[in-house]
Amino acid sequence: MRTIDWVDGAIELIDQTLLPDKCVTLRVHTVDELVDAIRRLAVRGAPALGVAGALGVVLADGDQELIARLRAARPTAVNLAWGVDRAAARLGEGREAVLAAALRLRDDDIAACRAMGERGADLLEGDRLRIMTVCNTGALAAVEHGTALGVVRTLHERGRLAEVLALETRPLLQGARLTTWELARMGAPHRLVADSAGPYLLARGGVDAVLIGADRIAANGDTANKIGSYALALGAERAGVPFVVVAPESTIDPGTPTGGHIEIEDRGAGEIVSIRGVRVAPEGTDAINPAFDVTPRDLITAIVTESRVIRP
Repeated sequence: MRTIDWVDGAIELIDQTLLPDKCVTLRVHTVDELVDAIRRLAVRGAPALGVAGALGVVLADGDQELIARLRAARPTAVNLAWGVDRAAARLGEGREAVLAAALRLRDDDIAACRAMGERGADLLEGDRLRIMTVCNTGALAAVEHGTALGVVRTLHERGRLAEVLALETRPLLQGARLTTWELARMGAPHRLVADSAGPYLLARGGVDAVLIGADRIAANGDTANKIGSYALALGAERAGVPFVVVAPESTIDPGTPTGGHIEIEDRGAGEIVSIRGVRVAPEGTDAINPAFDVTPRDLITAIVTESRVIRP
């Protein structure tokens, strides 16, 4: 499954807001359409955002204002700005050079995710592993294969996966809507878990590893990922369970010294007080809605990239 691609002069991407009910492919012709898709999470996941950013520069056709707007669409995920910058560096060579750079990023992501899947599976010990994960880190978060869920896919292909415990991932339920959809498609055994149950299940035993993705990794190894990751890291540390981050090296941001320097996006009250358009809190209720949290490096067992395993 390919989440995002360039087809006949436009970006084609799966509208993830409609899953699991419908799998609909959007054709995106303008930067404004792409920014809207990014902000409403029709396309999401750090690797996919990097490719979206690069392809968006092609749509911008040299307009610096549009490029700046695209670059700022999601502040926490470093890959978006990285992809924009990589493609924009070729603007002086013409549109075809920009497109070639963007397509190279697409192909590099496919190769990187497959390499991370192999490297992560090699890192984990055991024959019948029970894996816990949060949010969605599969093909939907990349171009193909995925990061943390890419490791799960490789384990499944090797016959080493017993089960995946997927956290629902409130408030937008990426785990419930997207990860379970991908696991079902790959035929991998899985069960859905309420977010607040994750740390307790770790303490009770029976989980062999926690695998997460990353939206930005600071220079010191602190890692920003979907909200709920920090609670799992604390639970894993207490239970003695490996806590492994799987992310391409493009997610490592040497310009961000520590996790304390990472801007955390607050997506507003609407996503908290309602679920898929149905209000669950009284009218007028306000909310705090950080989309990400930061796991300190000392809670991370390893960071798996396409080329190495880092032990923070």
